[in-house]
Amino acid sequence: MSREVLEKTLQLATAAFGLVAALAWNDAIQTLFTQIFGDAADVMAKFLYAIIITVIVVFATIRLARLQERVVREEESET
Repeated sequence: MSREVLEKTLQLATAAFGLVAALAWNDAIQTLFTQIFGDAADVMAKFLYAIIITVIVVFATIRLARLQERVVREEESET
C-alpha cells in the first residue's frame, strides 16, 4: 500500500471516528436540554442548542486557526 493511500485512509478513519464522537455528544447535549427545558419547549430548546453550539464551534475554529498560524510561523522561523 502506498504512503499516500495509507495517509488518506487514516484521515478518513479519523474523520469517521470524529463524526461518531460528535453524534454521541450531540445526543447527550440534546438529552440534557430536554431535561432542562422539558418536552413542551422542544423547538425552543433545539434552537437554543443550535445557537450555543454554533457560537462554540465558531470560537473553537477561530482559536484553532490562530494556533495553526502560530505553529506555521514558528516552523518557518526555525528553518
